[in-house]
Amino acid sequence: MTTRNEQLQRAWREYERANGHLPASARDASMWAVQNGLIPLPEVDPYDVLADAMSRALREEYATDRKGRRYRVNHAVRVTRRGVQYTMWAVMQAAPREHMQKAFTQRREQVVGDLVQLATDVQVYNEMHKDAEPIQLILDFNCDVEERLAA
Repeated sequence: MTTRNEQLQRAWREYERANGHLPASARDASMWAVQNGLIPLPEVDPYDVLADAMSRALREEYATDRKGRRYRVNHAVRVTRRGVQYTMWAVMQAAPREHMQKAFTQRREQVVGDLVQLATDVQVYNEMHKDAEPIQLILDFNCDVEERLAA
């Protein structure tokens, strides 16, 4: 049985092939795939749509402290209960320390995971294009972070 992600990936590859391997938006590819019968339009639970919109809004809410530092107000922790994953949100000012510790740890792990994948992608790309100058990737962010904190 094909997973939903595999179905969407196959539809993307077919769209990409049909359109000459040019960069394209996921929306254009989705519309094309629906029109060509590759994927059905999903039945939407309005509460899921609303919860996704609320999560985006919470993630994007910032405030400024007395020292002028802009910070994220709301922080999420992913938890699994009886095999179902939930995202629990809390306002930083009132959140228990345990929640914030987990939120910061999970965000750090996301960053590390993204960097590992980015490094792998760059390595593979460079190997695929040995005739071109290799793309250099610097993963030491200490100076970047210090510079932006100072700004």
